[in-house]
Formats: sequence, structure tokens, C-alpha cells
Amino acid sequence: MTEGMSMRIFLAGASGAIGRRLTPLLHKAGHDVTGMTRSTDVARELEAAGIQPAIVDVFDAQALKRAVVAARPDVVMHQLTDLPRVLDDEAQLAAAYPRNARIRTEGTRNLVAAALAASARRFIVQSVAFAYAPGNEPYVETDPLNLVDGPRLVTVRAAADMEAQVLVSGMEAIVLRYGLLYGPGTWSEGPSRKPPLHVDAAAQAALLAVTRGNGIYNIADDGGTVAIEKARGELGFDPAFRL
Repeated sequence: MTEGMSMRIFLAGASGAIGRRLTPLLHKAGHDVTGMTRSTDVARELEAAGIQPAIVDVFDAQALKRAVVAARPDVVMHQLTDLPRVLDDEAQLAAAYPRNARIRTEGTRNLVAAALAASARRFIVQSVAFAYAPGNEPYVETDPLNLVDGPRLVTVRAAADMEAQVLVSGMEAIVLRYGLLYGPGTWSEGPSRKPPLHVDAAAQAALLAVTRGNGIYNIADDGGTVAIEKARGELGFDPAFRL
């Protein structure tokens, strides 16, 4: 896609940790953004920020399709998650993993179908950079994912399914494998787990992917367990970026 050109963007997950940092970047870059939310309160916040709100649930396939088609997007961005606000409640976390996996499987299926119905050209999806099978670090994008065992198995399998859906969709596909977020609106003020990623740098990567890149990219801090050279070179990703 042409650099510097204004795009129509449908952003699913506009009120999430990354979405809240991403919407002002997209708006400032001159893009015409429709932000998806289930909340009327968030819809009012989006409208006040110059974002066209779309109140819809990703699991309502027909309503989602109508909303995306009405937005006529060039680009659809999938930043949806369903995770608790705190990490220290193991019961909440355990309950959240299947819900989050459903977003990545069924939710992605609905969003890809809606994007295709709207003739979107490009699809950008949030994935994870902590899903690689044990091996030599730093991991590169072609290394295999751990689909066999471990406490995050339900998460990793759902992420792999989500990535596959997007990559074979026929649209220009960008998979952003994010590290574990820290910074405003996240679980941690500073990097506490590997591979770390500041939420503002995550948002910057998504902004860059509107007009650059193709395929899978690790998005994380420098010097971590995953290699980010591909994202730095092809997207212009800067892990030090802050709003």
C-alpha cells in the first residue's frame, strides 16, 4: 500500500490496551478510522476522539459483517483480546484463557469473513511472541510454535489457528507477534517477563503495518528472547518508540 496515503481502517479492539494507544496514532496519521467496541460509553469516547464507533460483538457474525461492510475499510485490524486487568488472580486467568482462545478462533473467522465481504485489501492481526517451541534463542519468525505441551497450550494453539486463518485469507496479511506488554493500561509498569514489549511500541508497529510489510513479524524489545531484525528492517519498527 502507498506510504503516506490516507486509509479507511476498521479497528477491532479499539478500547483494549493497544487499541487505546493506537487510535490516536492512526488519527494523527490522517487515516479514517472506525473503532469497534461493545460499550456505548467507549463508543462516546471514540467519537469524541474523532473515531467513528461501531458497537458490535465479534461473535455476532451477521452484525459484524454489516458493520465492516458499512465502514468500507481498506485495512482491517484485529486487536481483540479477552484478558483480566490483573495477573495475580490465577482463577481469573484460568477462566480467561478459553474465552481469549475463542476470540482467536471463532472471532477471527467472523472478522476475516466480514473483511472479505467488505473487499478489504489488508488484514493486520495481533498474535504472540511467547509461543515458540523450546530451541535456540533468539527465536526468528520461521521457528516452530509449541503446539505440543506447556501451560499456555490453549493460547498457543488458538494463536496458531488465528494466524493460519489470516495468512490464507487472500488479503495482504500481517501477523504481529507481540511480546508481553508493559506500560500504561497494561499488567506492568515495567518489563517483568520475557519477551517484553512496551505498549506504545506495539501500537507503533500496528501503525507501520498499515502501509508496510507482509507476513509474520516478532515485535518486542531489543535483546530479548525473540529476534526483531525483520520488523526493524521491513516495517521500520522502533522498540524505543513512546507516545
